[in-house]
Amino acid sequence: MPQHSTSFLVATLFLTAGCSADSSKPETTADTTEGDDTADGQSIDTGSSPEDTGQAEADTGDTTDTGDTGDTGEDPVEPFIPNWPDGTDPFADAVSAFEPGPDAGFGSDDFPDIVLGSPEGRGVSSGSLHVLSLGELGSITLEMTDLEIIDGPGPDLIVFENAFTAWIETGRVEASVDGIEWFEWACEAENAADDFPGCAGVSGVYATSELEVDPTDPLVAGGDAFDLADIGLSSARFIRITDSGFNAMAYGGETGGFDLDAIAAANWAVLTAE
Repeated sequence: MPQHSTSFLVATLFLTAGCSADSSKPETTADTTEGDDTADGQSIDTGSSPEDTGQAEADTGDTTDTGDTGDTGEDPVEPFIPNWPDGTDPFADAVSAFEPGPDAGFGSDDFPDIVLGSPEGRGVSSGSLHVLSLGELGSITLEMTDLEIIDGPGPDLIVFENAFTAWIETGRVEASVDGIEWFEWACEAENAADDFPGCAGVSGVYATSELEVDPTDPLVAGGDAFDLADIGLSSARFIRITDSGFNAMAYGGETGGFDLDAIAAANWAVLTAE
């Protein structure tokens, strides 16, 4: 699993605040070799006449049939179309509590919106800066108000941090029906050998607000997935995430601790007024 952190990101971008620079991929340029007699399989007229070669004048080499059928042998990528009910979305709608720990602060200027709505992933080569740093042992509670998370096929909840290569900041995740009684997934925050089982903040994030991929499908959205059945719940409206306290290398400045981007329900039902 990739390792990551906003603390590391913000360490390289802003030396005084401790932010990481984005890694970029080299641009691919087309081959523009000069002096070639052909272009895309088409002949170039060199000025010789048909009489010079003894051949009948007919084809100039410019045809509409290039032999390319357009079939690459791969299935076309289908654009993602949101399928959640009108007027709802599967993301957190409100923050019901936030208790920042020491070294929190990054993202607070855009709080609470920065942790509501969809994630803004950037893959594993460079983590997103669209996050809120919780600080050492800091905690945040998010509430779903239009859809509730339900126990369905596979994982039911996805937690998005800003995972990127060679850095990790773990967080513990709990769920609640009423915001009073809590149930926690076991997080092995010191078990690096097995990629920190049960913890959030481990996997890269690919889903973004452009909805190019389904943000509720952990196979394409990224993030860390959780199953309500594992903690004995059939539904949940509140999700609490707490910095594990084992991110020693990542504390300092205003970018310390677990960096929350967003959460999403992978299985949901419409909340009805009581």
